[in-house]
Amino acid sequence: GDEDVDAAVLFSQVVVDRAQLARHIRHALQARTQVTLRELCETRPLQHGLAELVAYLQLAGDSFKTVVDEDVTELIAWRGAGPDGRKYAKQARLPRVIFVR
Repeated sequence: GDEDVDAAVLFSQVVVDRAQLARHIRHALQARTQVTLRELCETRPLQHGLAELVAYLQLAGDSFKTVVDEDVTELIAWRGAGPDGRKYAKQARLPRVIFVR
């Protein structure tokens, strides 16, 4: 129907600092030969939710050597607050993404 929609919610954009995410990946790979996306999100929890998770996946495809293990499903969880201040918890299930040196 004709429910009121908060236009600010529709048009608010989250800016994800992809360079900062890339630095986080490179830093993790200095100490190890490989690191999973889940491990990256555990050591530095997602600040921008799904938008940040998608940015990591874009970096995996564009800027880093990666392996996707379709046989293993990983759960990546994050917390946030909506425009009304109410807190929420969300999660995504996806194949294991491994960044390799």
